[in-house]
Amino acid sequence: MNRRSLLGSVALACLPASLRAQSFPSKQIRIIVGFAPGGGGDTVARILGQELTKGGALSVVVDNKPGAGGSVATREMVRAPADGYTILLANVGMLVVNPTAMKDVGYDPHTDIVPVTMAVDFSNVLVVHPEVPARNLAEYLALARRPEGMTYASSGIGSAGHLAGELLKSMSGVKLTHAPYRGGGPAMNDLVAGHVPSLFASAPTATGLLREGRIRALGVTGARRSPFSPDIPTIAESGFPGYAATNWYVIVAPAKTPPETIATLNTLLTKALNAPDVRTALGAQGMEALPSSQADAAAYIARETATWKKIIAEAGIRFE
Repeated sequence: MNRRSLLGSVALACLPASLRAQSFPSKQIRIIVGFAPGGGGDTVARILGQELTKGGALSVVVDNKPGAGGSVATREMVRAPADGYTILLANVGMLVVNPTAMKDVGYDPHTDIVPVTMAVDFSNVLVVHPEVPARNLAEYLALARRPEGMTYASSGIGSAGHLAGELLKSMSGVKLTHAPYRGGGPAMNDLVAGHVPSLFASAPTATGLLREGRIRALGVTGARRSPFSPDIPTIAESGFPGYAATNWYVIVAPAKTPPETIATLNTLLTKALNAPDVRTALGAQGMEALPSSQADAAAYIARETATWKKIIAEAGIRFE
């Protein structure tokens, strides 16, 4: 037996008896990510993968499959063998927006997919260029009540930032015009350059520039203040009780994956998400670990689906 195999055997022996009794996992687990390397989802998957492989008990590979707002990756996952060795890091776009707004997304999130655990949750933040004369949300909305309204950018049609803007538009009744970009980076570049006045940005994209004073924050989109930016008020506390629009990632598997395999995956993944090193690494990106039971993950997705299907319909969000 070579050293690698010996280490793997020792590490597997350290697993609880309930896991050792099962044949799963006995080979490499593939985590599919629906976006290119370097983005938020890719960061989460690689942090998790690194934790899962500590000690050599598991082998994990992160497989980036960008395209169609994550639908390419989701289709690949649902068509994979339902054996637990192919899982997907999914977000609101893959599970709610694309199935609602696309004519033929190629999968049904209700029948083709089973949740394993929530992974992370993080707020967007409404930021403006320093020359925009608004110091808080009320002043921003006052500007939006002018005949020309206010333009806000996001990382793309159907993105969490787009949904956050449409929810604010729905609750406030002001004229907010969406400017979609092909990613959060290009949108932020145009905001800093003054080509667009405001942006619903992810916390990882905005944090450094906020510290440098190159952009100004008016509100975070979560139900509570971000532990990483506690001085920024929530939109909910700024006059819109009940407002909540966050980025989230959930780990899912093909629907016919055996329940005992899902249970083992949940045990492995929630343990990794609770690891201090993982929480620290995610926190450095403005993200909060959100390990959960399978039932809680399903309930979370159901709540988000109800909220965003309504907003998608009101906003008329459609794309091929």
